[in-house]
Amino acid sequence: MKNKFRIGPRDEVVERLENYLVVNKFPPHHKIPSERDLCELWEVNRSTLRSAIQRLVAEGKLYSKEGSGTFVAKPKLIRNLQDLKSFTQVANEAGLLISSQQLSLRVIECNKQILTQLHVSLGSKIYELIRLRFIDGVPLNIETTYIAYELCPGLENHDFNKVSLYSVLEDTYKIDINRGHEKLGITYITEDEAELLDMNEGDHVFYVSGVTESLNGVPIEYYKSLFRADKIRFASALTR
Repeated sequence: MKNKFRIGPRDEVVERLENYLVVNKFPPHHKIPSERDLCELWEVNRSTLRSAIQRLVAEGKLYSKEGSGTFVAKPKLIRNLQDLKSFTQVANEAGLLISSQQLSLRVIECNKQILTQLHVSLGSKIYELIRLRFIDGVPLNIETTYIAYELCPGLENHDFNKVSLYSVLEDTYKIDINRGHEKLGITYITEDEAELLDMNEGDHVFYVSGVTESLNGVPIEYYKSLFRADKIRFASALTR
């Protein structure tokens, strides 16, 4: 019986190329051989090889510079969906340089959507903090965070270009974030979001939303975040 699910030429070259990168242990920003050399090495046509390279570029494993060639990309940041570590802590543990740009911090009135997440009164005062995060100087995600005003009055006195939100909550307000829940999906970005993330309008990104809670179950923050798919991977442990 013939195998109807035999992979195509491009996918075969993708596998070869991925294995080639692993076996040779190329460091980030290492230039890989030219298309001509790889075509001769694997006896494939250039269009198939180029398609395979484009696939790995889209996955964030390679990147191309016009007129210079194709290079090994830095590994993606891995975010464990079952881990409550702050974004800053995860990046630091991975040896990546994390920085933030505070886009806005204001007090707004709680609407019905936020009400259901933070369990506060409709119309009560809520902090809205919007930040743009960078990994090694490259935009990674836009995060919008909502926190009840009564939990941390004076939050606007902190500069979130320099400090992490979790460190302020823990050190200044003695709030211990103990647990939470979040959802992961895919969406597309607007023109303004694309400009911030250095992408194109309509590109797809990861959409993550969730709520963190204190030990006694009090909601602390409700957050929504847009992540560049070429810069991050999400992981989760499975049990039975």
